[in-house]
Amino acid sequence: MSVCGCFVKSWRCLLVLSLRLLFLVPAGVPVQSGDTSPFNRVMDNLTVRQGDSVLLRCAIDNQMMRTAWLNRSTILFAGRDKWTLDERVSLQTYNNREYTIKINNVQVQDEGLYTCAVQTNLNPRTTNVHLIVQVPPTIVNISSDVSVNEGANVSIVCLATGKPEPVVTWRHLSPIAQGFLSEEEYLEIPAITKQSAGVYECSASNEVSTDIKKVQVIVNFPPYISNAKNLGVAVGQKGILRCEAIAVPTAAFEWYIEDRRIFNGLNGIQIQNKGRLSMLTFFNVSEEDYGNYTCMATNKLGNVTTSLILYETNEPTSSTLVQDLGAAQDGKSSGTGIHASAYLLMILCVQLLLKF
Repeated sequence: MSVCGCFVKSWRCLLVLSLRLLFLVPAGVPVQSGDTSPFNRVMDNLTVRQGDSVLLRCAIDNQMMRTAWLNRSTILFAGRDKWTLDERVSLQTYNNREYTIKINNVQVQDEGLYTCAVQTNLNPRTTNVHLIVQVPPTIVNISSDVSVNEGANVSIVCLATGKPEPVVTWRHLSPIAQGFLSEEEYLEIPAITKQSAGVYECSASNEVSTDIKKVQVIVNFPPYISNAKNLGVAVGQKGILRCEAIAVPTAAFEWYIEDRRIFNGLNGIQIQNKGRLSMLTFFNVSEEDYGNYTCMATNKLGNVTTSLILYETNEPTSSTLVQDLGAAQDGKSSGTGIHASAYLLMILCVQLLLKF
């Protein structure tokens, strides 16, 4: 049985062996355009993005006897005959000036040295090109959303692949977008505070494109009162005591007067909780409602209290309003009378002067 077995003819086996002996191309580093061999011509490195198509061109002349395209020592085409089983590789141009093949949907494994071998009457000639395949970045591993207590140390990671190797950066987006915090895969936040909570963006970039993913960092902290004010209201009027507390998780509210807890609907009092705000509403304030009230905000990390005073104010009576209005009118009439008297006096003076 021959070297190639029963699958090909002996002349074809000899051709393969001859081509490999004549044009054996070792695997190696990308070639440089400074090669000055009289029988070899070197093309510049050819860069293509993963998934794109690429043309490998080779200039020939009328003196050529045999031609072949090789990937390292593997024959892709010998003249017009296709030797590779890869359906993505096809013959694009073959005439007395150009010998070009095309590779569709280029993948990373296609990267490497390609050789166009030409046998002439005088000597063999090769043209080499190193194919470089670029791959867009992909974030393959990123931390899940994080929930920690204030003061804890936080570490989040973002791992990405790509070619060239992508640059990974971290940025704090919320509540207010900030500049880059780190240009490393790992972001360390020691003794985290509530101000450091929010969305963190990981960006992986190279010459091809950018991939972005986000991580939510939740910082839990006990409640603190952000707004609470005393209130003055007259008997029979409506009054609302407001208590605002900021906390993560959101605080639950309780209201007390002295040591007694107030429940919703008791004695015509309504309690409404809306997020971080709690409102104690008196629809018809009575003398018994005046006093010192306590607002308590609680979550799993602690609680906080504050005191608010509901006190009585006196509204103006209807008789007082009438007296004030009458006084204002009297003052206005008095001013008008003074101006009228001065005007009459001036007229009398003019008439007396005219008589003389």
